[in-house]
Amino acid sequence: MQASTQILPGNTQPTSTQNSELRLVSAQKAMSPAFLDAWKKLAARAAEPNPFFGQWFAGPSLEQFAIGEDYTIAAYWNGGELAGVLPLVRSSDYYGHPLPHMSSWLHDNAFNGAPLVAKGCEKGFWTALFQCLDSAPGPALFLHLPALPERGALNTALALTLETVRRPAAIVERKERAMLASSLTAQEYLEASMTQKRRKELRRLRKRLSELGDLTFERLEGNERLEPWIEQFLTLEAAGWKGVAGSALKSNAASYAFFADTMYGAAQARSLERLALRLDGKPIAMLVNFITAPGAYSFKTAFDEDYARFSPGLLLQIENLAMLSREDIEWTDSCAIQGHSMIERIWCEKREFISRNIAIGGSIRRLTARALMAFETRERS
Repeated sequence: MQASTQILPGNTQPTSTQNSELRLVSAQKAMSPAFLDAWKKLAARAAEPNPFFGQWFAGPSLEQFAIGEDYTIAAYWNGGELAGVLPLVRSSDYYGHPLPHMSSWLHDNAFNGAPLVAKGCEKGFWTALFQCLDSAPGPALFLHLPALPERGALNTALALTLETVRRPAAIVERKERAMLASSLTAQEYLEASMTQKRRKELRRLRKRLSELGDLTFERLEGNERLEPWIEQFLTLEAAGWKGVAGSALKSNAASYAFFADTMYGAAQARSLERLALRLDGKPIAMLVNFITAPGAYSFKTAFDEDYARFSPGLLLQIENLAMLSREDIEWTDSCAIQGHSMIERIWCEKREFISRNIAIGGSIRRLTARALMAFETRERS
């Protein structure tokens, strides 16, 4: 049965008896208890787990950053259950160019653009989304889908869907970032990724650091000592270059609340792991991991720049290699920028991401989108 694709921002649940339908739900309505509960259950059935579009992460994101009426949620229902979620935003700014478009919504602290979709519903979700945006594109000239894991289930389904429909589309960007994925033990991996000379130097730095006081390592899960840990992390991050630049999470009330709420939500979802290197109880390096089997994400890290000569962040990442021994985790995404000077010294694998533009609307609009994509992807001498 063909999906119903009405745009009814005020509703959070389908009212038709059709097998599947996609509706655009306002950000405000998406915060209703019933929708949040359905969203939470969807994560357990996701074909491609993505913490950044999970209820416990996207909820605080919407509450703190989605100001105005340009934000909405593409909610896909199948068989009476919520089977797909993708936060969307309408924008007239396309990387500095005045081009109205619709885009999946990723803010500065979200690193994966794959929709959260139940396994087996991937192609149905994409088909319904395109039909929905075709019927009411507004001023948007195209749909922009940034940061899709190229080998993920959702991009694979998207590619297959695009092969079966006459719809202009293009890959407009490719990026990669460090990933940890190996059958080696932590010690074997370290020996393979670093020279003996470099490993010896790190052992020396750790020994010198331990001579300054009681050097301890901690690994915590759940809510254990969570409130003081959050404050310590935010203070540590703000004390460094991010605080000077005004980009630290503690720099404004919205990002502060977002981080705290996300940490509590991740803990409740049993998706939170925290690592810290402490000197006489004082944190000198801290790391937040999100555990979303079969993958994990190293979401945020911070270190005390007064101890930079001892490489505390790198020492903590060596402890993080214990992720390799977890039977439930096949890979860990660094969430770091491409070419990151620290993490790429120790993590050898790469995870590839692509951004796609897809035409929506009628024939004239699609021709315009095709021309824009051809211009953007042209070969440059």
